[in-house]
Amino acid sequence: MLIEFSVENFRSIRTRQTLSMVASPWLRKKNNTVKVIVDGEPKFPALLKVAAIYGPNASGKSNLIKALGILPQVCDRRPSVEPQPFPALPFRFDPELNDKPSKFEVHFVVNATRYSFEMALTVDRVHHERLAIHKKGNEVVLYERSLTEEGGDKYEFGAGLEGGLSLHRIWEQLTGPRTLFISQAVANSNNDLIQLRTPFKWLRDLNVEVNGLDRSAYNTREIIAKYPSSGSAVTDLLNEVDIPISSIRSKWDEGSTNRLSARLGLQTRMTTTLTHKTSLGEADFDFDEESDGTKGLIGIAMRWSVFQNESFGRLFNIFVIDEFDSSLHPKMVEALVERHIQNGLERQLIFTTHDTHLMDSKLLRRDQIWLTERDETGATQLRSVHDFEGREGEDIEKRYYEGRYRALPFIKKA
Repeated sequence: MLIEFSVENFRSIRTRQTLSMVASPWLRKKNNTVKVIVDGEPKFPALLKVAAIYGPNASGKSNLIKALGILPQVCDRRPSVEPQPFPALPFRFDPELNDKPSKFEVHFVVNATRYSFEMALTVDRVHHERLAIHKKGNEVVLYERSLTEEGGDKYEFGAGLEGGLSLHRIWEQLTGPRTLFISQAVANSNNDLIQLRTPFKWLRDLNVEVNGLDRSAYNTREIIAKYPSSGSAVTDLLNEVDIPISSIRSKWDEGSTNRLSARLGLQTRMTTTLTHKTSLGEADFDFDEESDGTKGLIGIAMRWSVFQNESFGRLFNIFVIDEFDSSLHPKMVEALVERHIQNGLERQLIFTTHDTHLMDSKLLRRDQIWLTERDETGATQLRSVHDFEGREGEDIEKRYYEGRYRALPFIKKA
């Protein structure tokens, strides 16, 4: 589970900003938290199941989500003949930062073990990389990689890193400037070496939705075309939120196959048909005839069903969504968040939203509501409502619109 995530010098984020999932011990609604087991740390604090991020347009909400999404994106990279640039974009308003790397740091728990991982990137290469394991509250560095003044990489390997120095040096030699060491080490290890594999899989498998629900809806339709029975997971979610669709079917039109055909310039089209059921009977509708809200739900339905299914164990522990409320009714968003809180699973939902109804629903705690705003330099500032003076049970939505927490758009009068 995620403990905290920090980012610095990335897009609108200038100085280090941290999203913490550590629950305040003084607030009620304990079912909104998870008491995780961490070896050697019996007093480790509970973690939050949900974090909702609010703020005006262009205040940096999406950039925070994009920053989280870079972790799995970079971890999943493999060496190639034509290496792609890293998606590291520095804060542009400060000339001193233009050539400096974007920095990312994440603390998390997997299999009762606490880890911390750091990386610093420019468009051209990795500048810094570090993985540490925490034993009985003490940090033990497994490896650290730094860029030297000469432009090469310097490695320091901890005594506890498995594999032996000879293997470590092979991993080092195989790692290029645009590849993470941990990715290369795991790719060139046998199944007996699991020390790096465990944190690597957690980082790589972070499920971050940053490209909008339209693309996710396309992915869902593709899966249904390939595995028709999977459509039931979509209809189940739609029915739960009062959208009476009894079936959903997708198929590639004749002469079409998949995205590869599109990349090769071949004509492709996928037809998706949804059957609506009413008291008068059933009728079929094309996907393009559906509302934006229904399309959005279809976009997250497949992964949401996995996310909420206990049978999938630790496969899918975190779901991060930008603009979760996009085209969705506030009651739908509230229902989905409430069901996640009540499901009893050790999983976390993080999302951005403009839907202040959640503030007034009494569903979330003060430490679960986060706010972004721009300062006078154009830089994003991230704070929790719990950072502001107040009391539990107060009308957070009312205080928000009164400007008590700031993070409101400044609209000039005509």
